[in-house]
Amino acid sequence: MDVKEQITKAVDKITKDKSLQEQFKKDPVKALENVLGVDLPDDIINQVVQGVKASLTADKISDSVD
Repeated sequence: MDVKEQITKAVDKITKDKSLQEQFKKDPVKALENVLGVDLPDDIINQVVQGVKASLTADKISDSVD
């Protein structure tokens, strides 16, 4: 499984859906499993959660600079 690909897929879906954004804030693991449609092992899902959080934070920072 390509973790980077899963992060990109999740970020794309989460940024387009406000309810997913709220779910991700409350329960990121559950949100990602819903978005990706799979139940991932803890070590993989934690990598994806951290990658998505980093991407979403970077997007917010770039938006505020623009």
